[in-house]
Amino acid sequence: MSIEAIVFDLDGVIIDTEEVWEEVRRGYVAEHGREFLPDSQDRMMGMSTGEWSAHLADEVGVPRTAPEVAADVLGRMAGRYREALPLIPGSVETVRALGARYRLALASSSARILIDQVLETAGLTGAFEVTLSTEEVPRGKPAPDVYLEAVGKLGLTPGVCAAVEDSSNGLRSAAAAGLTVIAVPHGVYPPAEDALAGATLVVKAITEVTPETIAAL
Repeated sequence: MSIEAIVFDLDGVIIDTEEVWEEVRRGYVAEHGREFLPDSQDRMMGMSTGEWSAHLADEVGVPRTAPEVAADVLGRMAGRYREALPLIPGSVETVRALGARYRLALASSSARILIDQVLETAGLTGAFEVTLSTEEVPRGKPAPDVYLEAVGKLGLTPGVCAAVEDSSNGLRSAAAAGLTVIAVPHGVYPPAEDALAGATLVVKAITEVTPETIAAL
């Protein structure tokens, strides 16, 4: 069955923000006299806003409510994006090239306010038929909810859709939803081997995801 649509992750695929997220959240936690748990960074990659803010408030111990933590951190992230958007080289061109041949959707763990700002700044507003935040579905990644919702909004089935992901939780989410998974592992935050094993194709850079590559899946 040939691929009809491609669903992109955002952080780590189109923009290189994992280090920014870690810096902002670690700094915020430190200001409140707390420290990340040993697995906090890995666990939060792919979590929805409600999930990671609850982790920082309830498990790490930041003395603020989860909604307050979310508002504080998202405000700082938005400020960083306004200063400089860390686009991954070739990502915008890749999206446009694939969009000329395939239907596109976006399934991100970022908050809606950040998704919309990134797309506007990158000149990609309108490039995707569907854009979804895990805030808008019951469960964040690694649950399949956001991918199933994106595919459903496209009016397609998972079997004719490919996903482009970088993180362990993202790869697991797309695989659990039944999409054909393309992995673009992050150099600093590589996915776990078991998550990577669910990918049909592993590439070194987003620029390797071409219309010809998709057609050959």
